Amino acid sequence: MPAGERPIETPAIARQTRPDITLAVCRGACRLMRQSGRAVLRELPLPDGRRADIMAIAGSGELTIVEVKSSIEDWRVDQKWPDYLAWCDQLYFAVPVDFPQSLIPEAVGLIVADAYGGEILRHPARHPVTAARRKALLIDCARLASERLARLEDPEFVDFA
Repeated sequence: MPAGERPIETPAIARQTRPDITLAVCRGACRLMRQSGRAVLRELPLPDGRRADIMAIAGSGELTIVEVKSSIEDWRVDQKWPDYLAWCDQLYFAVPVDFPQSLIPEAVGLIVADAYGGEILRHPARHPVTAARRKALLIDCARLASERLARLEDPEFVDFA
C-alpha cells in the first residue's frame, strides 16, 4: 500500500461471523422479551427432541418461542419450525437487520434484533397450548432454570445418582 493511503475498512457488521450474529440477535431478542415482562430461558429442550432458542414466559403463563436465524443459509437448512407451534402460544423468528424479511412466513411473528435490543415487526396469531402441556412445560422451565442457577452457585457439585 503506498505511503499515506489508508486501508479500506470493512464495516463491523460485515466482519461478524455467523455465531457472533446469532449471539447478538439472541441477546437483543431476549432483552426485548424481558422488556415486555417475560422471563426468558435460552436453549430449552422440548419433549419432542427439538430445542427452542428462546422460551419466553409471561406472568400469565403464556409461552412464546423465539427462534433465531442469523442468515439465509441458517433459515434454509432449518425447516423444522412448524414443529415448534405445538409447544407455544406464539412463535416468533428473530433475525438481524439485513435479513430478507420476506422469507419469514406470515403465520409467525417477526423480530428484528441486534446485540442491544429488538423490535417486533409482526405479531403472530395466538394458538393456545393445552393446559396439561402448559403445566408440563412450565415445570420443565422451572427445573431447568433452577438447575442452571445451582450449577453457577456450586460448579464443583457432582451428581452420582
